[in-house]
Amino acid sequence: MQMLLEESVLEACALATILLGFFGIILKKNLVMKIISMDVMSTGVIAYYIVIAARDGLYTPIVTKGMQQAYADPVPQAVILTAIVIGFSIQALMLVGVMKLSRDNPTLESNEIERNQTL
Repeated sequence: MQMLLEESVLEACALATILLGFFGIILKKNLVMKIISMDVMSTGVIAYYIVIAARDGLYTPIVTKGMQQAYADPVPQAVILTAIVIGFSIQALMLVGVMKLSRDNPTLESNEIERNQTL
C-alpha cells in the first residue's frame, strides 16, 4: 500500500512537471523562457518514464550466473537515453536560432519580433 502511494505521488509530480512546462511554452513570450519551459516538459516526460520503468520486483538487466530473476526491460532505458541526447541537441539548435534572432531584433519577446517582421 505504501509503495503504491509513493508511485502515485511520483507520477503526479512527473505529470505536474509536464503540465508546468506545457503552460510555460504557451504563456511565456520570451523565447529563452520558452526553450527552458520545453526543457522542463521533456524532463517531466523522462521522469514519468523512469517512474513507470521502476516497478517493484524488477531488477537491473545484468545477467549473472545462477540468478534467475525478473529483469526490467532494457529497451525503455535505451530509448530514454536517446531522448535525453536528442533533447539536448534540439535545445542547443534552438538557442543558436535565438542568438541569430537577437542580432536582428532588440528584444526576444515573440510578439515584438512578429510585429517587427510584419511591418
